[in-house]
Amino acid sequence: MTGYKKIDEYSPKITKELEILYTKILELIGEEPSREGLIKTPERVAKAIQFLTQGYHQNPKEILLSARFEEDYKQMVIVKDIEIYSLCEHHLLPMFGKAHVAYIPNKYIVGISKIPRIVDVFARRLQIQERLTTQIKNCIQDTLNPLGVAVVIEAQHLCMQMRGVQKQNSVAITSDFTGAFMKSSKTRAEFLNLINSNLH
Repeated sequence: MTGYKKIDEYSPKITKELEILYTKILELIGEEPSREGLIKTPERVAKAIQFLTQGYHQNPKEILLSARFEEDYKQMVIVKDIEIYSLCEHHLLPMFGKAHVAYIPNKYIVGISKIPRIVDVFARRLQIQERLTTQIKNCIQDTLNPLGVAVVIEAQHLCMQMRGVQKQNSVAITSDFTGAFMKSSKTRAEFLNLINSNLH
């Protein structure tokens, strides 16, 4: 296995091109890019947007396969309260919240830290919450072939809180299931009860 490499570097070429564009944006909204507080802003934003979208350059399946182990364990594995930060593709404003992910192994388990890593890979792209939920589910199902996968995401969207309807306390919840979580209401209920518990 070749593993994977997390990309935090910034492309000098892309950074320079983005700098020019963000400088123009500042001018178009009525700002003066040459004033003291804004001199470095286009460069900072150019690097920030590359970081916030680095998931396009990462392979989530490779991440899972880099820590996949054979194990005769067929009970539920849950990683809950995974912080997510993403950009809504409609307005490029942040959405943030928590993801809860579970799977029931079928011959293979995966290193626990890899679940939050693949959540980050998909979150670090322009997203909608519904797609993000399904992409995480599909990646785990396709790579590990478990007996079932469950994903629940609860998130706040600044595009709804700062503009538009301006509902500051609203939270969007999405879910997606495969296998045992879809077929068995008891299994699904156990997962939902556990992610809402205060065991930790």
